[in-house]
Amino acid sequence: MVKKIKIPRKLSLVKLSDYVTDEMIKEYEYPFKKSKIYVFLGEIVNMQGHCVVVEYKANHTVYSGYHTDNFVELSEEEV
Repeated sequence: MVKKIKIPRKLSLVKLSDYVTDEMIKEYEYPFKKSKIYVFLGEIVNMQGHCVVVEYKANHTVYSGYHTDNFVELSEEEV
Protein backbone atom coordinates (compact mmCIF):
# COMPACT_ATOMS: atom_id res chain seq x y z
CA MET A 1 0.00 0.00 0.00
CA VAL A 2 1.34 3.42 -0.97
CA LYS A 3 0.98 6.15 1.65
CA LYS A 4 -0.67 9.25 0.19
CA ILE A 5 1.18 12.42 1.13
CA LYS A 6 -1.04 15.29 2.26
CA ILE A 7 -0.18 18.36 0.20
CA PRO A 8 -0.47 21.65 2.11
CA ARG A 9 -3.28 23.99 1.07
CA LYS A 10 -2.42 26.89 -1.23
CA LEU A 11 -1.30 30.01 0.64
CA SER A 12 -1.00 28.11 3.92
CA LEU A 13 1.85 28.65 6.35
CA VAL A 14 4.21 25.68 6.36
CA LYS A 15 7.40 24.46 7.95
CA LEU A 16 9.87 21.76 7.04
CA SER A 17 8.55 18.28 7.69
CA ASP A 18 10.11 16.14 10.42
CA TYR A 19 11.00 13.84 7.53
CA VAL A 20 13.67 16.40 6.49
CA THR A 21 16.67 15.87 8.76
CA ASP A 22 19.58 18.22 9.41
CA GLU A 23 21.76 15.71 7.54
CA MET A 24 19.49 15.95 4.48
CA ILE A 25 19.58 19.75 4.60
CA LYS A 26 23.37 19.65 4.62
CA GLU A 27 23.79 16.81 2.09
CA TYR A 28 21.37 18.22 -0.49
CA GLU A 29 22.31 21.84 0.29
CA TYR A 30 18.71 22.82 0.95
CA PRO A 31 18.31 26.57 1.45
CA PHE A 32 15.76 25.92 4.24
CA LYS A 33 16.00 26.11 8.02
CA LYS A 34 13.91 24.10 10.49
CA SER A 35 13.15 27.26 12.48
CA LYS A 36 11.70 29.25 9.55
CA ILE A 37 8.14 29.54 8.29
CA TYR A 38 7.21 29.54 4.59
CA VAL A 39 4.09 30.35 2.57
CA PHE A 40 3.05 27.43 0.35
CA LEU A 41 2.08 28.84 -3.05
CA GLY A 42 1.07 25.47 -4.45
CA GLU A 43 2.13 22.48 -6.45
CA ILE A 44 3.71 23.12 -9.85
CA VAL A 45 1.06 21.98 -12.33
CA ASN A 46 3.36 20.38 -14.91
CA MET A 47 5.82 19.09 -12.29
CA GLN A 48 3.67 17.00 -9.96
CA GLY A 49 5.11 16.42 -6.50
CA HIS A 50 7.03 19.69 -6.57
CA CYS A 51 6.01 23.07 -5.21
CA VAL A 52 6.73 26.76 -4.80
CA VAL A 53 7.23 28.30 -1.35
CA VAL A 54 8.14 31.79 -0.17
CA GLU A 55 10.11 32.57 2.95
CA TYR A 56 7.80 34.28 5.45
CA LYS A 57 8.75 37.45 7.37
CA ALA A 58 12.28 37.66 6.05
CA ASN A 59 13.55 38.52 2.62
CA HIS A 60 10.59 36.82 0.88
CA THR A 61 12.86 34.60 -1.19
CA VAL A 62 10.94 32.33 -3.59
CA TYR A 63 11.94 28.67 -3.83
CA SER A 64 10.58 26.39 -6.54
CA GLY A 65 10.95 22.78 -7.56
CA TYR A 66 11.26 21.27 -4.08
CA HIS A 67 9.24 18.22 -3.10
CA THR A 68 5.83 18.90 -1.62
CA ASP A 69 6.40 16.25 1.05
CA ASN A 70 9.25 18.37 2.48
CA PHE A 71 6.61 20.73 3.93
CA VAL A 72 3.72 20.42 6.37
CA GLU A 73 1.09 22.97 7.34
CA LEU A 74 1.45 24.67 10.67
CA SER A 75 -1.07 23.64 13.29
CA GLU A 76 -3.52 26.14 14.81
CA GLU A 77 -1.32 26.30 17.91
CA GLU A 78 1.77 27.13 15.83
CA VAL A 79 0.05 29.95 13.98
